[in-house]
Amino acid sequence: MLTKKFARSLKERLDGILGHCQYPIHTGTLEGINNKINVIKGVVFGFRDLSYFFMKIRGAFQRSTL
Repeated sequence: MLTKKFARSLKERLDGILGHCQYPIHTGTLEGINNKINVIKGVVFGFRDLSYFFMKIRGAFQRSTL
């Protein structure tokens, strides 16, 4: 019974497990990326041009290896 429950929980999380195998980015790295994007969001606050915001994000991670 416990193995069936475990198998069901794996099946429910299969997309996330396979995604991590394909793109092994750890949560610490993702937290750093999110933090950097939030800082950029604060810098470009007030600009109405959304493409400028995305340009700043791409520029911030241009030399990074993601």
